[in-house]
Amino acid sequence: MKLFPLALAALLGGSLPVLAHDVPAEVAKSPPAGAFKAVSGLVKLPDFLPGMGQLFVDPASLPAGPFLAYDHDGALVSTIYMLPIKDLNPDKSFDDLAAPGGNVDHVDVYYNAGHPGVEEPHAHVVLWHVSKADEARVAQ
Repeated sequence: MKLFPLALAALLGGSLPVLAHDVPAEVAKSPPAGAFKAVSGLVKLPDFLPGMGQLFVDPASLPAGPFLAYDHDGALVSTIYMLPIKDLNPDKSFDDLAAPGGNVDHVDVYYNAGHPGVEEPHAHVVLWHVSKADEARVAQ
């Protein structure tokens, strides 16, 4: 009977890379490739925002984004959209919002009264690419 747990462990161990979260190489590590720029270089904000991480955005996509958020080790943790409250109405839609970081583990949505770069009130839509427990990687 001891053979069964070993065989199961070997089978699952071999499957884990398939089940693992595959982040596209161009955004997996900070800084991301392409037109993305550090938000701290565009507006007066700190390089790392507790609860969010280090943010990068393509300036042409403002104000909505996507913003790519990285932990202290430069690993992607979430994709964030900042949707203006005034645009959340029947006349406007936000279609085909991408998740450049790949698989989404869970989503948070919350109100923000405004900050440098996106001054008007908006909703943060956070597509977490890591587990709820791994959110702690950007807590401080």
